[in-house]
Amino acid sequence: MSEQSPLAVDHGPNFSVGHLGPFAELMQYQFVVPALGNRKVPGKVFLKEPLALTGVEMSWNCFPPGVAIPFLHAHREHEEVYLFISGSGEFMVDDRAFPVAEGSVVRVAPAGARAYRNTGSTPLHFIVLQVKAGSLAASTIDDGEVLDQPLHWPASVTV
Repeated sequence: MSEQSPLAVDHGPNFSVGHLGPFAELMQYQFVVPALGNRKVPGKVFLKEPLALTGVEMSWNCFPPGVAIPFLHAHREHEEVYLFISGSGEFMVDDRAFPVAEGSVVRVAPAGARAYRNTGSTPLHFIVLQVKAGSLAASTIDDGEVLDQPLHWPASVTV
């Protein structure tokens, strides 16, 4: 298994686009946890750096059957949102455990002591978003605006 592979990304003045590949290939990525003696965690890829994210940290994750986070963790400032895409497992926050599966969404406040595990027979795929708690100034409908310009679709390019 290789270290976290660089994600091929295309950047424009107002966008970044990349492709991680099929879910089955997420295990090629590894995250190194300095706080645990540089322990390597396969199946996790952070996207802040490759996509030049400025307001959110994001990771794609794959836990094979039987894999679990072997420790509790919390955050100083960031709340996390977990979006479960496929598979099934259990999530624990502050000694309360509940099932998660495709379509589950979990928000955890910074101080929440959390851990999760795959209890199913297939890989558990999920996305994690980290944002500074209390930083959202407006909802999507309040922040968005319809532009007064025509919509024309250019030819697509391959990344």
